[in-house]
Amino acid sequence: MLLSDISVKRPVFASVISLVLIAFGLVSFDRLPLREYPQIDPPVVTIDTGYSGAAASVVETRITKIIEDRIAGIEGIQFVESVSKNGKSKIKIEFDIDRDIDSAANDVRDRVAGISDNLPEEADPPEVQKDTGDDDVIMWLNLVGEGMNMAELTDYAERYLKDRFSVLDGVARIRIGGSQRYAMRVWLDRNLLASRGLTANDVEKALRAENVELPAGAIESKNRQFTVRVQRAFRTADDFAKLVLSRSDTGYLVRLGDVAVVEKGTEENRNMFRGNGIPQVGIGIIKQSTANTIEVTRAAKVERDRVNALLPSHMVLEQSYDSSVFVEDAIEQVYFTLFIAIALVVFTIYLFLGSARAMLVPAVTVPISIIATAIALLVLGFSVNLLTLLAVVLAIGLVVDDAIVVLENIVRRMQEYDEPPLLAAYRGTRQVSFAVIATTLVLVAVFVPIAFLQGDLGRLFSEFALTMTAAVCFSSLIALTLSPMLASKLLKANETPGLVVRGVDSGFKRVRAIYSKAILFCLRWPIVVVVGFVGLLVVTFFIFKDIPSEYAPKEDRGAFFVIVSGPEGATYEYMEQYMDEIETRMMPYVETGEIVRLLLRAPLGFGSIENFNRGAIIVLLSEWSERRNGFEIMNEIRGKLQDLPGVRAFPVMRQGFGGRAQKPVQFVIGGGTYEQLAEWRDTLTEKIAEDNPGLKNMDWDYKETQPQLKVHINYDRAADLGVSISTIGRTLETMLGSRRVTTYIDQGEEYDVILEGDRDKQRTPASLQNIYVRSDRLGSLVALSNLVTLEEFADSNALNRYNRVRALTFKANLSDDLPLGEALEYLESQVRTHLPGDVIIDYKGQSRDFKFSGESVLFIFFLGILITFLVLAAQFESYVHPFIIMLTVPLAMAGGLLGLYVTGSSLNVYSQIGLMMLVGLASKNGILIVEFANQLRDEGMHFKEAILEAAEVRFRPIVITGITTAAGSVPLIISSGAGAETRMVIGIVVLAGTLSAIVFTLFVVPVAYEILARRTGSPGDVARDLEMQERGTAHKE
Repeated sequence: MLLSDISVKRPVFASVISLVLIAFGLVSFDRLPLREYPQIDPPVVTIDTGYSGAAASVVETRITKIIEDRIAGIEGIQFVESVSKNGKSKIKIEFDIDRDIDSAANDVRDRVAGISDNLPEEADPPEVQKDTGDDDVIMWLNLVGEGMNMAELTDYAERYLKDRFSVLDGVARIRIGGSQRYAMRVWLDRNLLASRGLTANDVEKALRAENVELPAGAIESKNRQFTVRVQRAFRTADDFAKLVLSRSDTGYLVRLGDVAVVEKGTEENRNMFRGNGIPQVGIGIIKQSTANTIEVTRAAKVERDRVNALLPSHMVLEQSYDSSVFVEDAIEQVYFTLFIAIALVVFTIYLFLGSARAMLVPAVTVPISIIATAIALLVLGFSVNLLTLLAVVLAIGLVVDDAIVVLENIVRRMQEYDEPPLLAAYRGTRQVSFAVIATTLVLVAVFVPIAFLQGDLGRLFSEFALTMTAAVCFSSLIALTLSPMLASKLLKANETPGLVVRGVDSGFKRVRAIYSKAILFCLRWPIVVVVGFVGLLVVTFFIFKDIPSEYAPKEDRGAFFVIVSGPEGATYEYMEQYMDEIETRMMPYVETGEIVRLLLRAPLGFGSIENFNRGAIIVLLSEWSERRNGFEIMNEIRGKLQDLPGVRAFPVMRQGFGGRAQKPVQFVIGGGTYEQLAEWRDTLTEKIAEDNPGLKNMDWDYKETQPQLKVHINYDRAADLGVSISTIGRTLETMLGSRRVTTYIDQGEEYDVILEGDRDKQRTPASLQNIYVRSDRLGSLVALSNLVTLEEFADSNALNRYNRVRALTFKANLSDDLPLGEALEYLESQVRTHLPGDVIIDYKGQSRDFKFSGESVLFIFFLGILITFLVLAAQFESYVHPFIIMLTVPLAMAGGLLGLYVTGSSLNVYSQIGLMMLVGLASKNGILIVEFANQLRDEGMHFKEAILEAAEVRFRPIVITGITTAAGSVPLIISSGAGAETRMVIGIVVLAGTLSAIVFTLFVVPVAYEILARRTGSPGDVARDLEMQERGTAHKE
């Protein structure tokens, strides 16, 4: 071949090719970004709209539905998810993965801007943001100050720290955990108000009228101009207490302090944020939906160090929860695995080839191929991530294969034909160059179709596949340039091998002798091989049926969440008791060192919170090597928290795919009204309870359990007395909720002034009736009890929609023996059996990923096999030869599936990619035998002798390349630490599949060749016939 010929003749030229690859590879590697997975975070845009005082049902029809209808036609929407709560609408739009987030957000803004006239006048303008809307914090930094309370810490964080972190690249927003922002609290006493003839509305009007700062024009003298401003006089609690509300008949000025307690308090003090039992304030970083987690957290850590250098001596900003720790540790583990794999492969080569000089020839291809692969990654816009690194680890066994085939043939020629190294390198490389190129093209044919996968999986595994393709292509280039050149320079004739190598060599000869007898027997009795082949396929089919399937294996990610749910309507005090008890039960793990940090936060959510019935505990585990498995600790904690009578507490570990701390089962039923959906929910819950296959911690996102009071207004009486509906509503909002009526300034920062009734005096529904409103017609006070009646009822506090349809979501965890695929099939069958035909079924989260990934992977799998077959057909100029070679593929699959079955692993995206790799690995072995048999037949050797000779000669390179590939996967199986679960799955498939491919190739291919290929020729037959005919024609002329 031209390339190898030039490389042997011009050794410096051959070395320069490799040195150029190394130089460009190192530069490329330095410029590659680092992330956990390829860029698979979908662009997500959220629309938040406030509609103060509106019920959830009104918000759903007047705001959510209108906005959903308006955005429906935007390009690239994957799904739309919305939730309508009292006074608030939140719509989450997820786009196709290749949609630019900025253009998507602009499209949404354009559509939303055009519907302002269709929304209620009282509604706030819709706010469009480029984040997931889940308040999913990727990193918590904890601010601790000796001698400082929560309000002081919050104030410091908001004044000096929040803005510094919010301007970092990739940060969507900053949340203050445990925030207790200063506010001027005015606690109104209804009895004192009534005794002085005042109402809550009077107080509000007085505050709005008096607490103002207004421009009052200007005064001009001849030479100077003065701007006149009316300065606000209210800055402290005492100032506000002196605010005059009215003047009595006796001339007494009624002040705010006479009817209310005025104090500098906080907007909301019913929250907690503790780290290992110590109250503190958290700075939570939420990234933009498409931002790189590692880059954002690294920038935040740099900023944290700068901040700590400037903080007062009694304050410190501590590192707490960090989702990137797992990623960095996992990548470190993969690098470690990489070096072990290289060492193992090189050692294996040394054992088989017998000398350090010979070992160098294939060994140098490993670092050069890996470094050169970085060039392809940079050109294609990829990153260094777990999948591209995994591809490099698995490629180690492959990149040496071509060099081993070349070297083994050169050494064979030196030993059998006594050729000098230079001549052996020249002729030997030419002899196998077709096989090298054929195997490379086969591997490329297997991996390139993966790049056609759509969506998340496409982005994930196209990087994996194309990285592997690049590594294999570079290894072939090096095998045909550097390897023959090095062989011609380094190899020596009649070199004496060491003792260990002689032992391996003699063992090889004995095994080869046994193989020669075995293959002779198989060729005489091919029926044995055929029956074995068919039997194996049948067994594989049943094994395949028994292997559980899931989207991705569960990973111990070094941190998990304990989600605490109380009954709807539970108060903060109620939840506080249980959160304290849970913290007490979990603190022993902190003392033993298994848990590094225990972050407690309640209630969930940020800003103004109406529901206090949920909390969360973030658990940061110690290093993987210093503790038990994370799932073991989770199960133990689950058991310890099961006996809590008033709340449900369940641990959840967030996974890499999907990212959020959510349950794996997310099953959506939609269609109809919420009343119909509730009936269907009850039916489904009842049927699951009768025959539960292993669903745990089951929950629905629609529960009519929120205790509520409905106020019925006697409209005629209210109209007769001159009391408007808005007056009643505003009075109730002020006394029972908290109404922000104005602001005040303290040290340059503006804070709210909040009116609220005294909580201690409004503990029962009857206390509503003791509130007074003013009659506009009479001017006197009227008790609400004369105008309203109360009705107690329960309803859901949130109305959910999915893809513009009213929907309910069933959520559950899985028991250890229940795979996600079976759980979803079970739920689907229950819906088909027991619910009406018009129910719409859909999926969210991991369930959605699993459901829509399996079909596309299967399609790509068969596409890969088809393209491999066609590539081989083109190379061999035959459809029979590729068929013979491809017979080894199902046998390699059988080995991979058996490996999964024996180890109890599942069929998931990782194991599927491993199985896809086996298509190329198995075909590669078959090519070596078939291609050499064709060569021997072309040289005039008898058909059967050619088969035997090809099988025996190629026995050694097939075994060596197979074992080196297997050796490259061993570190993946035995590795520990972050991400070990996913590495082990793909390692098992490759190891078991490769070893089975070696064994079966050596027997099935020769037998199939003898049965099927007797009447076939070689790729050059037609060309030779044409040449003979041309000669004959020329002779006649």
